Amino acid sequence: MRILIIEDQESLSKLLKKGFEKEGYAADYVLDGEAGQRRIEIHHEDYDVIVLDLMLPKKSGFEVCKNIRSFGITTPVIVLTAKDSEEDKVSLLDSGADDYIVKPFSFRELLARVRALTRRPETSLPTELSIGDLVLKPAIKAAFVGNKEIKLTLTEFRLLEYLMRNPNQVLEREAITTNIWDFDFDSFSNIVDVYINRLRKKIDAGRKNGLLKTVRGVGYKISTN
Repeated sequence: MRILIIEDQESLSKLLKKGFEKEGYAADYVLDGEAGQRRIEIHHEDYDVIVLDLMLPKKSGFEVCKNIRSFGITTPVIVLTAKDSEEDKVSLLDSGADDYIVKPFSFRELLARVRALTRRPETSLPTELSIGDLVLKPAIKAAFVGNKEIKLTLTEFRLLEYLMRNPNQVLEREAITTNIWDFDFDSFSNIVDVYINRLRKKIDAGRKNGLLKTVRGVGYKISTN
């Protein structure tokens, strides 16, 4: 799961990014409304949730939210705001925001609101993923081959989850990089290949035909066949 943070206080953006990544999410941030709207317009399909500050330079969070909704972009938006009057809250929701949280706030509360949004029917994801005897339980960050739990690092888990949410689809290295790491990561690095090899050793050991397939010159897929 990937989150876009649009917040002009870079120190706060970095803290939120670090907090989300610690919880197993991929996260990016931009520092003004214009850059935020541009990122959403081009890459909205890459994001599961947008955390949007209301008071932004160049373009307000209110404008950003209203504009992206007018373009038909339905990615869930949580607005960060210092305004807590009933009129302000109504205006935010009417602009297309799905939720809001009043500053100052605790990261635990923001995290809970993100989880709540991704559980809603229109954006809900399966609570368990399975391919053959490989089972992934995202809610508890656990993976099993047969009845045996396999130990994965957080990055390995996120990579495996991304593959399993797109079974039988060839995923290019660049797509994997931007979904598991971030937009600033060096796409020419061989880090994807390194992590794929680590996963192979853990989920394909002892199999005659492994689940993880290399598509030479393109990327990787996890196969149900």
